[in-house]
Amino acid sequence: MSIEVGSKLQGKVTGITNFGAFVELPEGSTGLVHISEVADNYVKDINDHLKVGDQVEVKVINVEKDGKIGLSIRKAKDQPRQSRPHSQRPRHKGNDQRNNKENFEQKMARFLKESEDRLSSLKRHTESRRGGRGARRG
Repeated sequence: MSIEVGSKLQGKVTGITNFGAFVELPEGSTGLVHISEVADNYVKDINDHLKVGDQVEVKVINVEKDGKIGLSIRKAKDQPRQSRPHSQRPRHKGNDQRNNKENFEQKMARFLKESEDRLSSLKRHTESRRGGRGARRG
């Protein structure tokens, strides 16, 4: 069985790096699952998702001329269709939108406070290294 783009295969994780995981495929070939192809959400640390020796299902997303094989775990999962008939779409009420707006405003207020705190801390630290305000020079 040759390795073709679009095919789904079972493999074993043989190595983990900060940029992805190496997976041994049938017939002894090895491919790379880039960190962006491990899960649907953001992956900060690949070790939270994979361990050496894990059996994983991967989809071949590219095979380069030099023999490098690009793999994806997230594309190998059977995903439900995204589009739904209009009648089955969730209906939103006015309250939901107002709550989302409040949540956004709360998040924005928290962000501004944290940002101001960081700036004041940085300013104090910088001024103390330069001698502060009104320090005499020379």
